[in-house]
Amino acid sequence: MKLHELSPAPGSKSNKKRLGRGPGSGIGKTSGKGHKGLLARSGRANQVGFEGGQIPLVRRLPKRGFTNVFRVEYSVVNLKALAKIEGEEVITLAILKQNGILKGRHPLVKILGAGEVNRPLVVEAHRFSESAKDKIERAGGQVKVIGRA
Repeated sequence: MKLHELSPAPGSKSNKKRLGRGPGSGIGKTSGKGHKGLLARSGRANQVGFEGGQIPLVRRLPKRGFTNVFRVEYSVVNLKALAKIEGEEVITLAILKQNGILKGRHPLVKILGAGEVNRPLVVEAHRFSESAKDKIERAGGQVKVIGRA
């Protein structure tokens, strides 16, 4: 068998439906759309949300809520998670990701004060709660606020 002898399987290929090409084609005149009505018109046949003249669901439901486009989202990490990291004195975002504490949903990180720290740690994050900052510094550690790069 040679490359020029190849052909598709019988029945797998069919010609494009050519609409409006006379009565002998079977889809001439109205091109398969029938007579008049919304579905016979050009353009508007598949209007998203159209419910046949009934008030659409989007308009029947009450408008609620507000989305603040300036909201800043943080991934939160508690002190008890930091205490579980062994053998590290400087805790950076890379170390948090390496230990599976940061999953990467939000790029900014805030350290919260749930739990205790019993050794001096240098912690780098974008934000710290007051209680977390206080507990880290009481344990002899240091808090470094990094910018939102």
